[in-house]
Amino acid sequence: MFVTKPTRSLTPRGLLNHPLTLYLIFLVLMLLKLMWLHHNLHAYNITMGLLDKVIAIGSLLLLSFWTWWLPRRGMIISLVILNLLLTALIYADMVYYRYFQDFLTIPVLMQARQVDALGDSIATLIYASDLWFFVDWLVIIPYASILLFSKRNRRGRFSAYSNGLNSYSSNSRKSSMRRRLTAGSIALVLGLGLAVGPIYFYSKTWAKGLFDNNWWNVSMYNVTGLLAFHGYDLYNYAKDQLGSGPEVDPADLEQAEAYFASRQQADPLKDAMFGKYKDSNVIIVQGEAFMNFMIGQSIGGQEITPHFNELMKESQYYSHFYHQTGQGRTSDADFGANISLHPLSVGSAFVRYADHSYDSLPSILKDHGYSTNVFHAYESGFWNRYTMYQNMKYDKFYSKNDFEQDDPLGWSLSDESFFRQSVEKMSSEVTEPFSSFLITLSSHHPYALPQDKQQLDVGEFKGTMFGNYLQSVHYVDSALGNMVEDLKNRGLWDKTIFMFYGDHDNSIKEQPQYEKFLGRSLTDLDMEQIMNEVPLLVHLPDGAAAGTIDEPAGQLDVTPSVLHLLGISDQSYYHMGNDVYDGSSRMVVLRSGAFTDGSLFYIPSDDYIYDSGSCYDLSTGNKTDINACRAGHDEATKRLHVSDTVNTFDLISRFREEQASDSES
Repeated sequence: MFVTKPTRSLTPRGLLNHPLTLYLIFLVLMLLKLMWLHHNLHAYNITMGLLDKVIAIGSLLLLSFWTWWLPRRGMIISLVILNLLLTALIYADMVYYRYFQDFLTIPVLMQARQVDALGDSIATLIYASDLWFFVDWLVIIPYASILLFSKRNRRGRFSAYSNGLNSYSSNSRKSSMRRRLTAGSIALVLGLGLAVGPIYFYSKTWAKGLFDNNWWNVSMYNVTGLLAFHGYDLYNYAKDQLGSGPEVDPADLEQAEAYFASRQQADPLKDAMFGKYKDSNVIIVQGEAFMNFMIGQSIGGQEITPHFNELMKESQYYSHFYHQTGQGRTSDADFGANISLHPLSVGSAFVRYADHSYDSLPSILKDHGYSTNVFHAYESGFWNRYTMYQNMKYDKFYSKNDFEQDDPLGWSLSDESFFRQSVEKMSSEVTEPFSSFLITLSSHHPYALPQDKQQLDVGEFKGTMFGNYLQSVHYVDSALGNMVEDLKNRGLWDKTIFMFYGDHDNSIKEQPQYEKFLGRSLTDLDMEQIMNEVPLLVHLPDGAAAGTIDEPAGQLDVTPSVLHLLGISDQSYYHMGNDVYDGSSRMVVLRSGAFTDGSLFYIPSDDYIYDSGSCYDLSTGNKTDINACRAGHDEATKRLHVSDTVNTFDLISRFREEQASDSES
């Protein structure tokens, strides 16, 4: 028989315990945390308006609608777990953004060892005020525990669902289940309408091409919001990994083939520098976070980079040399310089596509009789280097275990000891001609140099991260000077092409710090150049062609330019960089979509809309008509897309197979 219980009015406690109340509290808390994240981004030209909040609510509904389909106890547990997981995700994104100006993605999480190794760097990115982000846990966790494990719940005497106005007996379970299914279905439909609808509309109007053109992650976030961004990232990862993998779009394949055919069919320009240094050794040093703004600068009467400044007198110094890195940071700089393709828009090619085919500088030089070696005094698996370097055809990778830890510093070994031991190995273990690539560590974020190695008086910057950064750079400069002297003493300097460049910016974004240091106010263009310019120094065996070169260049230009000096034609290789010695005009494209041709500089807006960006005339430093940058922007977009297509679909391997097939037929 059915037992009917009398209807009871909803008490304040009953209202608080009502499933709809609990669900609304969950939605409000998560929305507030998403708004907190957005407030902390300080992203240019990106706002979180009413419709963005609607998309966020819709995304939360899509993530949580299923909780309605569970019994009450299961619903409470699920909402608490979702709160914990989403809070952790949002906060992780916020901390990651403070360092990388980007969001976490599945490919980045695949590189979890990189995050673990950041250790001290991450500690500096966590603020005391962040505790407020987790304050709701102080209430939610105890409340959920009491609600779930109280005597009342253990007896199962109080179970309310969607309408929650009455208690019900076991005989009303079917009715309760219908109500739960109905509530969950309503949440699902609402979520689809509130989240997917506006995003789809945007992708067909002002954000056209959103899901086709590898938009920068922050720009994608501007359209989709954080949760939908992560959903799309998960979808992309699953699509790439499941089944036989993605197939290249025929139009993208045709575009890539046409791009490289045009490059390879162009008449090569060979000047007096072409092949002038044939069979010379090649030493390339990639300096950690070594930026351009402090070259030639002094503080407290001391030069910050005295040895670099001295080397400039007998070397080529590129005053507008740009890093072209993305999420892969140091590995991206390595990829761009030694493979001459743009790094990926998401993740690191070293991790994602280490098994793909590339025309790397070490593989080319190896084919021309060089001994090819790479030196880095850290774990060989970091950034998947061990696997990637095998694919790049290095003869030997000298990693942490190959160095005596006689002067520990920071992540591993001091640059002073690293340079000394590396040069010793070049002199005694490597056959000439050789190509050596060295990656430094001592100037890594957060720039905590031991007191006994701090030789620079940074004055008012003492105790700040900016001051610590200057100290670190000064130390690396000293180590660089000693390395050059060592090469000279061993008789290697005069028969070596020596290059030094910075890998990426220092992640210190505060404009007032730079203005105080430089003693002048800075424009948006100034800051864009400061944060993207790293120095490039090229010393030739005879010290020829020394001087400052003001034309733009970038990391992708390293490999084609080295080949030019050695007399190796770059024409048959799949590279996208400029040969800085062939006299041709050149454009430098940054991973963000910014570009410069030496006359104009385009800075994209965070919303990725062309007209929202800024076009600068470099002769005046002032903004000019946005349409002046239109052709350059289209070319930059094409280059990034071609590079992404080549990297993602392993097209170099495919092109080689087609060439072999054509030659046989």
